[in-house]
Amino acid sequence: MKRRHFLRAASAAPASLAVSAALPAAQAQAAGNEDNGTGPYGELDIVARFDGPGPSGIVVLPDGRTFVGFPRHAVDHKGATLGELVDGKVVPYPSPEMSLPGAVPAKCLVSVHGMTTDRQGRLWVIDDGKRAGHPLQPGAAKIVCIDPTTNRIAHNILLKTPALLPDSHMNDLRVSLSHGVQGTVFVTDSSFGTKPALVIVDVATQQARRVLTTHPAILPEAGFMAIVEGEPRRYLPGHPQLVSGGVDGIALTKDEKNLYFSPLTSRRLYSLPVDLLADPTSDDTVLAPAIRDEGEKGVADGLALDDYDRLYTTNYEHDCILRRDQDGSFTMMLRDPRALSPDGIFATADHVYCTFGQWNRLASFNGGKDRRVTPYLLVRFPIEQPQPYDAVPKGQKA
Repeated sequence: MKRRHFLRAASAAPASLAVSAALPAAQAQAAGNEDNGTGPYGELDIVARFDGPGPSGIVVLPDGRTFVGFPRHAVDHKGATLGELVDGKVVPYPSPEMSLPGAVPAKCLVSVHGMTTDRQGRLWVIDDGKRAGHPLQPGAAKIVCIDPTTNRIAHNILLKTPALLPDSHMNDLRVSLSHGVQGTVFVTDSSFGTKPALVIVDVATQQARRVLTTHPAILPEAGFMAIVEGEPRRYLPGHPQLVSGGVDGIALTKDEKNLYFSPLTSRRLYSLPVDLLADPTSDDTVLAPAIRDEGEKGVADGLALDDYDRLYTTNYEHDCILRRDQDGSFTMMLRDPRALSPDGIFATADHVYCTFGQWNRLASFNGGKDRRVTPYLLVRFPIEQPQPYDAVPKGQKA
């Protein structure tokens, strides 16, 4: 309402200017939005502060157990790449031998990035396998499933060529147990180069395939520009100014029938039926026509769906997190100047959790100067329960 009133006043320019001219200088200030859209908004609880490496992926189990990923592709740190928060401290998970730097990449976690859970409550992580300053080693990139009831590895799926490329950047993943004998994993390869893709992996056979490698829904948008911390940053291949890449954010509906995804260097959101994606006979000629352009959602890294299939999108341009309802409308859920490069995001029954990694401040995007300032944060905000008139029945499109 205030915005519409302001627009009407602006349309009557001559009268407004005449009144302003007659006022003392101290009172002749232009009217505007109360906070210009940049003030803090929403509830925010700080769950953890990290003074070591920057956090990325986040999973919180129904019993409160909390797991955080600390990738090594940007900074080759010596701490745990996967940790459980215990009494406010990061404990290497599932063991120091698995999470701390090890000698055999295929038998340890190298660089945990995105993570999720399946319907059985198991933890799934994507290990991008990259250590800053080092080439990608055989066996380093992998999908790992851990049963938290036993803290043992249930699946260790090594990613290999042709599904894995030398410049692959395996970013995030979702798992459907409704497809395949033991399930199907969907991985976003945002790529450090020019060949991003969705990678689809059958858990039982460990067979992986790359799809849609040339589709606009997967590729970074040419000429893309974002305003990050007040500075214009463009997508310039070979001359990075901002965190950029192809398909990155990914989310799976609760009925495991629809997959949302989005390139990092884009403002658009897309979706595909999971039945098609999981079918090994579906090639790009089948998948491409089935892609649905869901419209704009702002710049986003992580995506997450809650129990009501409402989509939460991080936004590194406005330091905020938005919620997209099933009718396509958006709600501001959280805005805070500390929300720098909001990254991993995970919805429980009661809260949405998100890590703030400050990735936009890495030296590689700032002329060689590392502008990050610890501590890095893991935060949460409460989920709003939908009112009866807002609810859309499961499986029904708004």
